[in-house]
Amino acid sequence: MDLQEPLKLAITAALRAGKEILEIYDTDFTVEIKSDDTPVTAADKAASNSIIKDLSVTAIPVLSEEDEHFTFEKRKDWKHLWIIDPLDGTKEFVKRNGEFTVNIALVEDHEPIIGVIYSPVFRHLYFAAKGLGSFKVNAHDVISLLNSKGMNDPDSFIKQAAKLPLSKLPEAYTIVASRSHLSKEVNERISKAKLSHKECNITNTGSSIKFCWVAEGLAHEYPRFGTTMEWDTAAGQCIIQEAGGEVIDFATGLSMKYNRENLKNNNFVALAGIN
Repeated sequence: MDLQEPLKLAITAALRAGKEILEIYDTDFTVEIKSDDTPVTAADKAASNSIIKDLSVTAIPVLSEEDEHFTFEKRKDWKHLWIIDPLDGTKEFVKRNGEFTVNIALVEDHEPIIGVIYSPVFRHLYFAAKGLGSFKVNAHDVISLLNSKGMNDPDSFIKQAAKLPLSKLPEAYTIVASRSHLSKEVNERISKAKLSHKECNITNTGSSIKFCWVAEGLAHEYPRFGTTMEWDTAAGQCIIQEAGGEVIDFATGLSMKYNRENLKNNNFVALAGIN
């Protein structure tokens, strides 16, 4: 499968969804609580509708957190599937701290082969495709390109991108952890890391930005214990893998797989490649 065109489409869809989100971000939006006790806003729904519309030209099914969750009976024979989280980090969106992202992944035979993560507030764009590498467009270039080219010229964003990782890992062993979902197990892992390494630093942020920091070379690992779903991790896993790292499912000891019968992930750790 030629990944150039679907990658460009995913980049455009992420940028357009980011625009939809920002149009609601500074308004007096309301927050609903879903059946799983997680928040949802008009921005989640608007971004989901925008992405599904953009990706529909591929005729590949789209699994969105905010849309129909197809049964496994329907999904099990699909070779390709888009998996999206239109607004990853709704809690951070509600807090208005900017730490939320748009996540778009294309999965082939249970493996993420395209990953796009866009931070609408900080204007950082990360993307990857299997065999092509993992890349970042910094905020200055994103703003410049949006102003000059608009969001319908993904080639310009690809040309401006820098290959990941951007830097060598910090000398101090660095763990990036969730801002809103810390757990006993994560704290125990941090304690063990402090015993195993001469220096150990902990940093916190929301949403899939954590995957991006590991891929970029800013942190050695991102451990996660507790509930996450396939749409929380698929795009980030592709970006990390193409940057030389891996995302390990603690239950299997292997790379996380996608389009599973149970869309809920096991506990995992995202690890940077050696650099």
